[in-house]
Amino acid sequence: MKTPLITALLYAAFALGANPAYAQEIGAETRTSLMEMRTGEMRKLKIHSAAEAAVLATFTDPEGAIHSLADSNGKIRVLNFWATWCFPCREEMPTLDALQKGLGGEHFEVLTVATGFNQLAGIERFLDQAEVTALPILLDPDSSLGNAFGAIGLPLTVVLNRDGQEIARLTGGADWHDQSAQNIFNALLSLE
Repeated sequence: MKTPLITALLYAAFALGANPAYAQEIGAETRTSLMEMRTGEMRKLKIHSAAEAAVLATFTDPEGAIHSLADSNGKIRVLNFWATWCFPCREEMPTLDALQKGLGGEHFEVLTVATGFNQLAGIERFLDQAEVTALPILLDPDSSLGNAFGAIGLPLTVVLNRDGQEIARLTGGADWHDQSAQNIFNALLSLE
Protein backbone atom coordinates (compact mmCIF):
# COMPACT_ATOMS: atom_id res chain seq x y z
CA MET A 1 0.00 0.00 0.00
CA LYS A 2 2.88 2.39 0.67
CA THR A 3 4.30 1.95 -2.82
CA PRO A 4 1.43 3.66 -4.74
CA LEU A 5 1.49 6.61 -2.33
CA ILE A 6 5.27 6.99 -2.58
CA THR A 7 5.09 6.67 -6.36
CA ALA A 8 2.38 9.35 -6.53
CA LEU A 9 4.41 11.70 -4.32
CA LEU A 10 7.57 11.15 -6.36
CA TYR A 11 5.66 11.69 -9.60
CA ALA A 12 4.16 14.94 -8.27
CA ALA A 13 7.56 16.17 -7.11
CA PHE A 14 9.10 15.29 -10.47
CA ALA A 15 6.29 17.02 -12.38
CA LEU A 16 6.69 20.20 -10.35
CA GLY A 17 10.46 20.10 -10.68
CA ALA A 18 10.29 19.46 -14.42
CA ASN A 19 8.15 22.52 -15.04
CA PRO A 20 9.00 25.05 -12.31
CA ALA A 21 7.91 28.11 -14.30
CA TYR A 22 4.59 26.52 -15.18
CA ALA A 23 4.05 25.31 -11.61
CA GLN A 24 4.49 28.88 -10.43
CA GLU A 25 2.48 30.32 -13.31
CA ILE A 26 -0.56 28.03 -13.27
CA GLY A 27 -1.54 26.09 -10.20
CA ALA A 28 -4.35 23.58 -9.95
CA GLU A 29 -6.80 26.23 -8.75
CA THR A 30 -6.00 28.54 -11.67
CA ARG A 31 -6.24 25.67 -14.14
CA THR A 32 -9.67 24.80 -12.75
CA SER A 33 -10.70 28.43 -13.05
CA LEU A 34 -9.52 28.55 -16.69
CA MET A 35 -11.41 25.33 -17.43
CA GLU A 36 -14.59 26.89 -16.01
CA MET A 37 -14.17 29.93 -18.30
CA ARG A 38 -14.48 27.74 -21.38
CA THR A 39 -17.88 28.23 -22.97
CA GLY A 40 -19.13 27.90 -26.54
CA GLU A 41 -16.41 26.90 -28.99
CA MET A 42 -13.74 27.39 -26.31
CA ARG A 43 -15.04 24.22 -24.63
CA LYS A 44 -12.83 22.42 -27.18
CA LEU A 45 -9.74 24.11 -25.70
CA LYS A 46 -7.75 21.45 -23.86
CA ILE A 47 -5.87 23.05 -20.96
CA HIS A 48 -2.94 20.82 -19.98
CA SER A 49 -2.31 19.80 -16.39
CA ALA A 50 1.43 20.30 -16.99
CA ALA A 51 3.28 22.39 -19.54
CA GLU A 52 4.81 20.56 -22.48
CA ALA A 53 8.40 21.16 -23.56
CA ALA A 54 9.16 24.13 -25.78
CA VAL A 55 9.52 23.31 -29.50
CA LEU A 56 12.78 24.31 -31.17
CA ALA A 57 11.73 24.04 -34.84
CA THR A 58 11.92 27.18 -36.96
CA PHE A 59 9.70 28.96 -39.49
CA THR A 60 10.26 31.80 -41.95
CA ASP A 61 8.74 35.05 -43.14
CA PRO A 62 8.13 35.92 -46.83
CA GLU A 63 11.63 37.44 -47.11
CA GLY A 64 13.17 34.12 -46.04
CA ALA A 65 14.33 35.23 -42.58
CA ILE A 66 14.40 32.34 -40.12
CA HIS A 67 12.46 32.72 -36.87
CA SER A 68 12.08 30.66 -33.72
CA LEU A 69 9.29 30.66 -31.16
CA ALA A 70 11.96 31.57 -28.58
CA ASP A 71 12.25 34.95 -30.35
CA SER A 72 9.17 36.11 -28.47
CA ASN A 73 9.54 34.31 -25.16
CA GLY A 74 8.17 36.42 -22.37
CA LYS A 75 4.80 36.72 -24.12
CA ILE A 76 1.67 34.61 -23.97
CA ARG A 77 1.32 33.37 -27.57
CA VAL A 78 -1.50 31.91 -29.60
CA LEU A 79 0.16 29.84 -32.33
CA ASN A 80 -2.20 28.90 -35.16
CA PHE A 81 -1.39 26.46 -37.96
CA TRP A 82 -3.45 26.97 -41.10
CA ALA A 83 -3.45 26.60 -44.90
CA THR A 84 -5.06 28.45 -47.78
CA TRP A 85 -7.16 25.41 -48.74
CA CYS A 86 -8.60 25.03 -45.20
CA PHE A 87 -12.22 26.24 -44.97
CA PRO A 88 -12.39 26.34 -41.14
CA CYS A 89 -9.17 28.39 -41.26
CA ARG A 90 -10.92 30.95 -43.44
CA GLU A 91 -13.76 31.24 -40.93
CA GLU A 92 -11.56 31.62 -37.85
CA MET A 93 -8.79 33.85 -39.25
CA PRO A 94 -10.75 37.11 -38.75
CA THR A 95 -11.28 36.16 -35.08
CA LEU A 96 -7.54 35.62 -34.63
CA ASP A 97 -6.96 39.00 -36.27
CA ALA A 98 -9.42 40.61 -33.83
CA LEU A 99 -7.70 38.86 -30.92
CA GLN A 100 -4.34 40.29 -32.00
CA LYS A 101 -5.85 43.76 -32.42
CA GLY A 102 -7.44 43.59 -28.98
CA LEU A 103 -4.69 42.02 -26.87
CA GLY A 104 -1.53 42.08 -29.00
CA GLY A 105 1.43 43.99 -27.66
CA GLU A 106 4.30 43.66 -25.23
CA HIS A 107 2.86 40.65 -23.38
CA PHE A 108 0.67 38.86 -25.95
CA GLU A 109 0.76 37.94 -29.63
CA VAL A 110 -1.00 35.81 -32.19
CA LEU A 111 1.24 33.95 -34.65
CA THR A 112 -0.48 32.39 -37.65
CA VAL A 113 1.76 30.00 -39.56
CA ALA A 114 0.83 28.73 -43.02
CA THR A 115 2.05 25.14 -42.87
CA GLY A 116 2.74 22.93 -45.87
CA PHE A 117 2.62 24.06 -49.47
CA ASN A 118 1.00 27.50 -49.63
CA GLN A 119 2.01 29.96 -52.34
CA LEU A 120 2.68 33.48 -51.10
CA ALA A 121 0.22 34.99 -53.60
CA GLY A 122 -2.46 32.61 -52.33
CA ILE A 123 -1.71 33.52 -48.71
CA GLU A 124 -1.92 37.22 -49.47
CA ARG A 125 -5.20 36.73 -51.35
CA PHE A 126 -6.60 34.60 -48.50
CA LEU A 127 -5.73 37.25 -45.87
CA ASP A 128 -7.03 40.06 -48.06
CA GLN A 129 -10.37 38.30 -48.65
CA ALA A 130 -10.66 37.61 -44.91
CA GLU A 131 -9.85 41.29 -44.22
CA VAL A 132 -6.96 40.32 -41.94
CA THR A 133 -4.66 43.26 -41.24
CA ALA A 134 -2.93 42.66 -37.88
CA LEU A 135 -1.35 39.23 -38.39
CA PRO A 136 2.10 38.59 -39.84
CA ILE A 137 2.66 36.22 -42.75
CA LEU A 138 4.67 33.31 -41.39
CA LEU A 139 5.61 30.20 -43.33
CA ASP A 140 6.32 26.56 -42.56
CA PRO A 141 6.71 25.21 -46.11
CA ASP A 142 8.20 21.85 -45.12
CA SER A 143 5.77 21.49 -42.18
CA SER A 144 8.65 21.01 -39.72
CA LEU A 145 7.09 23.30 -37.11
CA GLY A 146 3.63 21.86 -37.71
CA ASN A 147 5.01 18.31 -37.41
CA ALA A 148 6.81 19.22 -34.17
CA PHE A 149 3.41 20.21 -32.74
CA GLY A 150 1.63 17.19 -34.23
CA ALA A 151 -0.50 19.27 -36.60
CA ILE A 152 -2.23 16.40 -38.37
CA GLY A 153 -5.41 18.32 -39.14
CA LEU A 154 -5.95 22.03 -39.66
CA PRO A 155 -6.54 24.40 -38.14
CA LEU A 156 -4.60 23.65 -34.97
CA THR A 157 -4.13 26.34 -32.35
CA VAL A 158 -1.66 26.05 -29.50
CA VAL A 159 -1.34 28.40 -26.51
CA LEU A 160 2.22 28.94 -25.28
CA ASN A 161 3.20 30.32 -21.90
CA ARG A 162 5.87 32.97 -21.43
CA ASP A 163 8.58 30.27 -21.49
CA GLY A 164 7.45 28.89 -24.86
CA GLN A 165 5.87 25.79 -23.35
CA GLU A 166 2.54 24.52 -24.61
CA ILE A 167 -0.19 24.93 -22.01
CA ALA A 168 -3.32 24.44 -24.12
CA ARG A 169 -4.49 23.42 -27.59
CA LEU A 170 -7.56 23.37 -29.74
CA THR A 171 -8.00 21.28 -32.87
CA GLY A 172 -10.46 22.67 -35.40
CA GLY A 173 -11.84 26.12 -35.92
CA ALA A 174 -13.06 28.44 -33.17
CA ASP A 175 -14.05 32.01 -32.46
CA TRP A 176 -10.91 33.35 -30.79
CA HIS A 177 -12.45 36.73 -30.09
CA ASP A 178 -15.52 35.62 -28.13
CA GLN A 179 -15.95 36.51 -24.46
CA SER A 180 -14.78 33.10 -23.24
CA ALA A 181 -11.46 33.42 -25.12
CA GLN A 182 -11.06 37.00 -23.88
CA ASN A 183 -11.57 35.85 -20.28
CA ILE A 184 -9.06 33.01 -20.64
CA PHE A 185 -6.35 35.17 -22.18
CA ASN A 186 -6.88 38.04 -19.76
CA ALA A 187 -6.53 35.55 -16.89
CA LEU A 188 -3.29 34.20 -18.40
CA LEU A 189 -1.97 37.72 -18.87
CA SER A 190 -2.68 38.54 -15.22
CA LEU A 191 -0.34 35.77 -14.05
CA GLU A 192 3.20 36.84 -13.22
